[in-house]
Formats: sequence, C-alpha cells, structure tokens
Amino acid sequence: MGLSGFHLAVPLCVAVLSVAVAVSGLLPAMPPAALPAAVGVCSLAGVALMWRSMSSMRRGENRSFGSLLSQFVAVKAVGWLGRRQRRKLEADTVKVKLAQEETLLRRLRKNANTCYGKQYDFSSIKDIDGFRARHPITSYEHYRALISRIAVGEENVIIAEKLLILAMTSGTSGPSAMLLSTKDTNSEFFLQGVAVCLDAMRQAFPDTDNLQRTTKLFYTPTFRQSEAGIPIGPNSSTPASSRHMLNLYTTPAPAFEVPSEKDTLYLHLLFALKDPSVGTLESNFASTVFYAFSALQERWQELVEDIEQGKVSSALSLKPEVRTQLEALMKPDPERAAGLRAHFQDGFRGIAKRLWPHLHLVLTVDSGSNQIYGEMLRGNYCEGVPFYSPFYAATEGLIGVNLWPREQSRHYLLCPRSMFCEFLPESSLEEEAPRTLLMEEVKEGDCYELVITNASGLFRYRIGDVVKVVGFHNQCPIVEFQYRRGQMLNVRGEKVSEAMFLDALKKAVAQWPGAQLVDYCCAESGILEDSSGGSDPHYQVFVELKGVRKLSEEQRYKLDVCLQQDSAVYKSYRIKGSIGPMRVQLVAEGAFQELRKQMMAFSNTSANTFKMHRVLRRKEYADFLLGKTVS
Repeated sequence: MGLSGFHLAVPLCVAVLSVAVAVSGLLPAMPPAALPAAVGVCSLAGVALMWRSMSSMRRGENRSFGSLLSQFVAVKAVGWLGRRQRRKLEADTVKVKLAQEETLLRRLRKNANTCYGKQYDFSSIKDIDGFRARHPITSYEHYRALISRIAVGEENVIIAEKLLILAMTSGTSGPSAMLLSTKDTNSEFFLQGVAVCLDAMRQAFPDTDNLQRTTKLFYTPTFRQSEAGIPIGPNSSTPASSRHMLNLYTTPAPAFEVPSEKDTLYLHLLFALKDPSVGTLESNFASTVFYAFSALQERWQELVEDIEQGKVSSALSLKPEVRTQLEALMKPDPERAAGLRAHFQDGFRGIAKRLWPHLHLVLTVDSGSNQIYGEMLRGNYCEGVPFYSPFYAATEGLIGVNLWPREQSRHYLLCPRSMFCEFLPESSLEEEAPRTLLMEEVKEGDCYELVITNASGLFRYRIGDVVKVVGFHNQCPIVEFQYRRGQMLNVRGEKVSEAMFLDALKKAVAQWPGAQLVDYCCAESGILEDSSGGSDPHYQVFVELKGVRKLSEEQRYKLDVCLQQDSAVYKSYRIKGSIGPMRVQLVAEGAFQELRKQMMAFSNTSANTFKMHRVLRRKEYADFLLGKTVS
C-alpha cells in the first residue's frame, strides 16, 4: 500500500461519503460537536466497505492503494451514470418522436440569435414540419464560408456556444472537412455514448468490472491553429483529453510526450508486455490494434530484451528527460522476459490471450472500413478474445450505440437525444430535392442516407453514410452501416458498395491457396489515365496478402467472377463489355502502412481517427501502390 496514495484517497472518501449522507438526509439532527466524529466513523466505515469490495475484484499488479481506489471510484461512478443514462435512453425509445422534436427545438432555440439562426428564423420554428419546410438539406459546401469566418475569429456565426476546436474529418470520401466541436458535442458523446456502452459492456462481459489496467492504443495528435488561434485537429479521445484517466492505462504519461507514432507504439507495447494482468485492449479503431500486433510481431525480440534488462531501446528518439522518466519505471525482469520469449517462439496465433491470460475484451470499432481488421485479429492474434464495437460515431458526433455486445453483427441503436435524424431513401439519393423520412417512418430492411442536425452547427446535413434499418428497439431504429457514398465504385452507374466489394474479395481470397488478406483498396480507371492498362472503364484493385508471392491470371479473374455473382448490375455491364475486366495488383508487404502515413500527412488526420480509403480518389495514391506492385 502506498502511503501517499492513501493520504490522497481518504479526503476523497470523506468528501464522497459526506455528500452522500447530506443528500440522502439519513443522519438525524445532531449537535455541531458530534458531527466530525459521526462523519469520521461513516468515513472509516465507507473506506472499509470499499476496501472489501475492492478486495473481491481482480486487480492489476504493482498498483498503489491510491491508484486502485481512484479507479474503483471512477468505475462505480461511471457505472451508476451508465445505468441512469440507459434508463433515459430506454424511456426515449418509447416516445422517439417526442424525444427527437425536443432535441431539435432545444438546438434551434439555443442558436436562434446567431447570424445563421436569424437567417433561417429559428425563433419562429415550432415543430419538426416547420423546420423541414424552412431549412434546406445541406452538404459541406453550405458551411464552408461560414466556418472560414469562425476560423478568423468571428463569433455567433452558426452557434452561440463557445468553440473548443475546429475538428478535421478523416477524409475518406474526399478532402478533409473542418467542422465545429463544442462542449455540448463532447458531453453528449460521454453521457449518451461512453456511459451507456460501458453499462452494456459490463452486463455482457461481467469480468470487465475489475481493477485491471487497460492497454489503450492512442496517440498525441499535432494541432495547428487558425488565424484566430483556434486549435485545428481531431476531436477524438487523446492523451491530453484523458489526462485524469492515464493511471488506468498501462502506458505511462511521459510516453505521450513522444512525437513519433512509431516510437509511441513501441512504448505502448513495452509497458503492456511488462504487465501480465492487462484486462482490456482498447483503441478507436480495429486497424490501430492490428498494426500494433504487426509491429509486435516485427519487434518482439527487441521488446523482450528491454524487459529482461530493464531499459528502453536506444533506437527510440526520446528527449533525455522523457527517457529518464521512462527508464525509472523499468526494472530488470528476466522471469517475465523468459515467459514472453517462449510465447513468441510458439507463434503468433492466439498470442494476445497467451501474453495476457486475464484479457477479457478488445474494445474497438470493427465495423465499416475496419471490418477487415477485426476479422484478421479474431482469426489470428486475438483468437479466443471477445470484441465489442461500442459506437457508431463520426466527427459530427455520436450517432448510435451498440447495446448487443455479444452479437457478431454490428448493430447500433440510434440515439434520439444526440442528433435529430432524417433519412433519405436509397432510391432517391440522386434527386435534387428528395423527401426525407423521420425515425418513426423508416422501414425495416430498407437502406437510407443519414441526414443529421447535431449540437455543433450542422442542420439537415447529409453525412454521407448509408445505413440499413435492421430492426427497432421499441420505436427507435436499429441500423447497420452499409457504405460511404464517396467510397462507392461507380464507373458506369453500377454502384458497387464497399461492403459488396469486400464480400466478393473475401470469397475470391478463400479460393487462392494459402492466401490471407492483409489490406486492400480500389481505384476507378478514370483517375489512372494511361497507367491503368486497359481502354474500357474498369476497377484497379490493390491487395496485400500473406502466404502468396504471386497471383496467376486465373486467380485474378476469380475476383471479377465473385463480384459478378454478387452484383447483377456489374455482371450485366461486364457481359455487354461496357465495363472491362478488373486488374488486380499484388503489392509488397508493408505497402499499406506506407500509404497510411502518406494519407495522414496529406489530410492532417491523426492516427486516432484515420480510416483507410477503400476507393482511392487521388491519382498519387494509386500511383504509389502501382509502384509497390510485385505481381
């Protein structure tokens, strides 16, 4: 037990218990002299009860009492909050139209006196129908000039609330957009998303209710500033925004001062490997977890040597003071190193559960463009470990929560109080003035593009995501992500979605002996000009594989056949000859990791928010992969 931690923890217990007693009114009236003694007795009793509860929970190794107690209090507080928010969500799903209208009108009232609110006369709008009649459906171009005014320091343009940052989107459907991020956006995400999903997680995976540390793979992004000094960067969870929670993670705080993502990843792995009691692996996206295990497979010998000798690799570019702080946390551990070495020498299939025998969960989004990474992790490195994909969210804010953690399909309940949602039927996406539907009007089995009004200045905004309604929870739609409109292959009007292409690709790879899919993307031949190798419009497909060094023409053609089987429209165009055969390129190992770095540098996207582009829209990206072709 660390005494310093104990001294810090006792005042916290006294405060929490005193407030609880005062609020509940359980103490009878008593003379002032008796109050300190009574509070002292209650405080000691409270500490004893908490210690008893803590003792029954699985704990991480080498933890001070103060560290364990702060985690215990945080877990219990968020648990209480999660149950409360879940009850609110359940109530809203029973009266979804009312919840949606209240959410919309609250936002209109809040921003009625802004330049934008006056332009559209928000103060006169009394209901949903009035809003839809007054305000047009919008895209990013509608806001570009307005956001530019905000970036140079003008206030009260679109929103009345003070701006936190100018948030950059990931740019998967084109150039990165710059959106507004506010305190309301963040608090809604935490209350309606994080708290609710942690409640769902603990119900589905009771073993996660523990005092083990989590290995959270995230990085310190680089922010730039607008002309008015407003930070520009990602609005996802960062080490800085999580600074009060860092003691819950295996990676020590000084590691987040390291600017290099590669070096920070090494430190993530190093301190995770030191702790055999890790309970959860967490990251925003499954791609980040996959690349971490790929790096582990490449550098495990160096990592084991550091643990054995109690040092930090000299290959890392660290400031002297950061290196000193990190190495103070390292002590030679030849026993742990020997165990790790034996596990690595036994191979990497199922390695996560062997390295961390008490690992209960991988907490990461593995739907949409991250589906492929989730499948690879479950089939290899993380075999036998359950996954939970908690949120459906974007830079624009929280959209839905997954209340069914153990289901293999990733379904998300739309959050009625997070965004006001409208739905464009898939059949009307190309219409100039399509009619939208509301939550209570959509039909199970149909696909729609989401149109959202959020807490940070987007009104009737086409977000670009197409979802399928797969059911209802009371009156509230449950959706499954289908594709991004900008990530659809469409050289002749055939409209092949990301999900459809990936299914065809997986079927083809299953017919290539020994092949394991690592990554892929496509380009339409029009962006490649003369380098595409064919006169008819066609798809240029880039794949990275394990277990295969060369593809035969017959194997390449299998992919074309598989897509024809899944898409009648694509097949008809192929039969007519108006779409030419696919050209499938096998690229060198590591090509997609290099492409990822280029894409992040170009779009100013951080490692925390990056999503691989499945359809390339920039010629230089396709040319880069052509230069990496090995077969």
